[in-house]
This record gives sequence, C-alpha cells and structure tokens, in this order.
Amino acid sequence: MILTEQYTIPGAKGRPITADLTYDDISPKAPLVIFAHGIRGFKDWGAHHLVARRFAENGFRFLKFNFSHNGTTPDHLTEFADLIAFGDNTFSIELDDLKNVIDFACSGSAIPAADGVCLIGHSMGGGISIVKTAEDSRIKKLVTMAAISSFYNLWPKQAEEQWRLQGVMYMKNARTGQDMPYCVTMLEDLEKNPARLDIPRKAAEITQPWLIIHGDKDTSVPLAHGRELQQAQPRAEFVVINNADHVFNATHPYLANTLTLQLEQCANTAIAFFAGKTS
Repeated sequence: MILTEQYTIPGAKGRPITADLTYDDISPKAPLVIFAHGIRGFKDWGAHHLVARRFAENGFRFLKFNFSHNGTTPDHLTEFADLIAFGDNTFSIELDDLKNVIDFACSGSAIPAADGVCLIGHSMGGGISIVKTAEDSRIKKLVTMAAISSFYNLWPKQAEEQWRLQGVMYMKNARTGQDMPYCVTMLEDLEKNPARLDIPRKAAEITQPWLIIHGDKDTSVPLAHGRELQQAQPRAEFVVINNADHVFNATHPYLANTLTLQLEQCANTAIAFFAGKTS
C-alpha cells in the first residue's frame, strides 16, 4: 500500500519546512529521493503528488518539501499566504533549508535513516540542488529538471539599479495575479557569495552521477540553460523531452489522475537513472 506521512522540519530563521513522505509500506527503508521545488512553486503544486506515487511504486521513498520562505504556510500549503517571508527569501536560505531536510532524512529521528539520498531539483530548485550536490557527499545522485544555469537569469538585468534604490522589486505571478515581492537581499546574497552561488562553477565540481532533463518547448527556462549545464559538467547525462514546457505540461490545479506524457517520461527517466538502469 502506498502511504503518505506529513512532517514539519525546522527551517531558516525559525520558520517551518512542511514536508511529506510517500512510500510503499512493504519497503519502509527504500532508497530516498528528495524533491526541491522552484521559485513560485511548492510541494503540492500540480501533479507532484502523482510523481511521488510513481516513485513509491517503483521502489523509492519520495520526500517533497516547502522551502521555509516560499510564501506558503502550514495552514495554506497551496497559497502564497505569507508574502513577507517570500520577499525575504535568498539562495543561501534555501541551501540552509535543503541541508536541514537532508539532515532529517539521514538522521533517523522520524523516518528510517537514509544512507545518503538522491536529489531532484526543478527550475530554481535545480540551481539550488546543483550547488548543494557539489557541497554534500550525502547526495549520491542528482537529477535536475528544467534547471536554471544562473541565478541572475531569474530577473531582468536592467531592473537591478532600480531594485537597489527601492529595496524591493515586484514581479507578477501570472497564475495568481499576485505582485510577488523580492527584497534586494536576494541580489545582495549573490554579490556576497559569488563563488558559492556560481551555478556553472559548482556544476563543474560535481562528482556524483547527474542527469539533466529539459523540455524543448520550455519558454521560462530555455533549453540553452540545460546545454550550458552539460557544458560545465560534460560527464552529466542529458535528456531532452520533446514537446515539454517548463512544468512538463502539467498545470495547477491538476485534476487528472494520470501524469502528462511528458511528465511521465521525465519521471520514468529519473527513476531508471536512480535505479542504475541507464548508463
């Protein structure tokens, strides 16, 4: 039977990380996969629950979580109800959060301890995952989905001067219509940590097996980002999903009971990679 359990993990600046673990009760100590969502994303977006189930059905535990400053709250898991926290988010905060989640997975304090983890990162979460994989040997394999190749690509360069002057920049969330605040501390984080937050540089340092997955119809993070990542780390495998957009043709809310063809291909490719069934 496939089960899902809910957890709260301490996050950055005292904020909680909400998480859930999907697994087959026949194999409670199965290999563990951690999923890191992207900017303006959350663990319960779209078809993430179906992806989690697909992994559980194929012999993995699947732990997905909300970064502590992603704007959701424990009472509003699918809404950006805390825009103050969202605005205060930085890349270093997300790296701290991911470390806490890996600590949780490996400690055995609440779930059977994992002897290392596999990591999946989507979009900005892919960039975070690249940096963390270069830093943490507990990560045994990495899959990035539609990952960015530079944190600077998350906003227009010409907006930075005004951003510094005003201290905050707003970008419209096309799905919700909300004006999402980004405090200048996000930009300052990049400038204070240029080596650590240089994604191609960190990509070049990765020694673990790594699979780069990207859709050829991605207009949010174009396919060129995936090619830049593979250029930085030529040992990485690279798979292009045909006719796939940035979210592999899923939507939020996602009302179907089956994955899109593109997301199914993405999930199955990642499962085979983690299981050692690809080169």
